Amino acid sequence: MHPRPALRIPATYMRGGTSKGVFFRLADLPPQAQQPGAARDALLMRVIGSPDPYAQHIDGMGGASSSTSKCVIISPSNRPGHDVDYLYGQVAIGEALVDWSGNCGNLSSAVGPFAIANGFIPPERLQNGLVEVRIWQANIGKTILARVPVQGGQVVEGGDFMLDGVAFPAAEIVLEFIDPSDEGEGEGEGGGAMFPTGNVVDTLDVPGIGQLAATLISAGIPTVFVNAADIGLTGSELQKDINADAQKLAMFEAIRTAGALRMGLIQRPEEAAQRQHTPKVAFVAPPADYTASSGKTIHAADIDLRVRALSMGKLHHAMMGTASVAIAAAAAVPGTLVNRAAGGEPRESVCFGHPSGSLRVGAAVENASGPWTVKKAVMSRSARVLMSGWVHVPADTLR
Repeated sequence: MHPRPALRIPATYMRGGTSKGVFFRLADLPPQAQQPGAARDALLMRVIGSPDPYAQHIDGMGGASSSTSKCVIISPSNRPGHDVDYLYGQVAIGEALVDWSGNCGNLSSAVGPFAIANGFIPPERLQNGLVEVRIWQANIGKTILARVPVQGGQVVEGGDFMLDGVAFPAAEIVLEFIDPSDEGEGEGEGGGAMFPTGNVVDTLDVPGIGQLAATLISAGIPTVFVNAADIGLTGSELQKDINADAQKLAMFEAIRTAGALRMGLIQRPEEAAQRQHTPKVAFVAPPADYTASSGKTIHAADIDLRVRALSMGKLHHAMMGTASVAIAAAAAVPGTLVNRAAGGEPRESVCFGHPSGSLRVGAAVENASGPWTVKKAVMSRSARVLMSGWVHVPADTLR
């Protein structure tokens, strides 16, 4: 018996890019959950429906994938030049874990619309056209500028912008990630230079594989890039080719752990299990024709390279927004595995093929005064509200 009524918390369920998540205003959370800690984690896990030994999220708002097991907390920003603070929690599916170590680039596209719709932006700034929302990404301590279409003071959601991995067109939202090449003073750990080891290519000693060339980069999100051919893959794989293969998944986790150790994100291999969101691991290959998950043919002539990435231990159905920043930054630096797969030429933007289609993203990098840095990365996404109201969780969640 549970005589106490369920907690009823205002929330908005939103799609951002190729992800979905439950958005909250910080002030609407129960007092115990307005601060980092066990109470907040317990609440968000119960909202999503984790941990779920059946990996279905039947009793929660999650969608039983890394793209749909996410929560966002928005609050007014006290930081000069910023409108809102954006805190992101990646909720594990089968484990009692909320990973706060990185950002979600896809859900970043929904932060601006949420901020406008919930009164975080002064009405006098909501002129028809593109409204710039200045976002402080609190996990990693970085600035994101979101340019959101507005008409009559309201967010415009409808449009003809198509994003591969999303079934329907919507209005385009342009995201600009400012100085994303290291982790700052947020709740995330690690960080430093764009290339934490100082090298554009390192050699990892990976159990079960041996010596493996890798580009280790911290731009957008810490990412370990390897060549598809070096691990027995083609670079055209879809989710069905990876996610049902326990041996391949174990191989990728071994690569991710080795990369995390070399990047200084963890000190012991066993710590990787508690840091599932970062680093990401991705594999690259030169351009080639392949069939995307929608059945559409992606032609080699239309892309610069192929990239697949894993998120929370599974191959992503499209591409994470933060990993897209890492791809753009690495592609712009001569000698990285990403740059080599894309042909080895200097570039300010790159179009890469992913399991759902293709995506173009740009980055401005420089090394005039020493190590490589990325000054900004730019990409287009879309977002819309799926449902708004209240989420209900059992009252004893915060006992």
